[in-house]
Amino acid sequence: MAHTTPSRRRALFAGSVAVLGLLTACGNADGSSAGPQKVPGPAAPATGGTATGTAPTTSAPPPGDTTAAPGQGTTRPAAPATTGTTAAGRSSSGGGGTDTAARSTRCHTSELRATVGRNDPGAGQENFPVVLTNSSGRTCTVHGFPGAAFVDSSGRQLGPDPKRNGGSATTVTLRPGQSAWAGLTFSNPEVSGAKTATPASLIVTPPDERDHLTVRWTAGRVPVGGNSSSVFLTVLSPGTAP
Repeated sequence: MAHTTPSRRRALFAGSVAVLGLLTACGNADGSSAGPQKVPGPAAPATGGTATGTAPTTSAPPPGDTTAAPGQGTTRPAAPATTGTTAAGRSSSGGGGTDTAARSTRCHTSELRATVGRNDPGAGQENFPVVLTNSSGRTCTVHGFPGAAFVDSSGRQLGPDPKRNGGSATTVTLRPGQSAWAGLTFSNPEVSGAKTATPASLIVTPPDERDHLTVRWTAGRVPVGGNSSSVFLTVLSPGTAP
């Protein structure tokens, strides 16, 4: 074995170190870079990261959703507030307008005054005009038959309702203060032999109305039962008497 001097050994060691450094810099023979060296001791936390745990992941929003992912700085526009229309805020027409009903020209009970005119007897008949007078400040109309019934002092009806006695109904226009009349007719009880009673009042209901007017009855007995006990009413005509 050849003897190597100290100076030659130093030269060989330096050459080996240089070759090793060249191989490290150029990578492994298969072309991959060398892995990082492991340094003993704890690793320092990465700057700007999270010291422990895992970083949050963000899932993509569903199609059509404009909500921004956290940290993207874009927010979904606020949905416009919806306002409902209550049945109470709608008009009856359902179209949002105001219905204007035509004002009826019919005379209402509260606009009329009732009276009973003088008896005009003839051929065993008693004939009384039942008069309705317009006591309001407007012009109104009556049409057809009024309703009527005899009652005692307690308000109990005496006898059946009067029957309607033919005739063609016409519309009667009543200016304030004007009147219309209907004939109230029955057979004289002394002639007919009908059962009688003496009413306290005659109640009168204007055509197409529900409320009635009360008139004091002062003409004595009326038929309420038995033969020839029927009472008749005619349609309303202008004026206060035939």
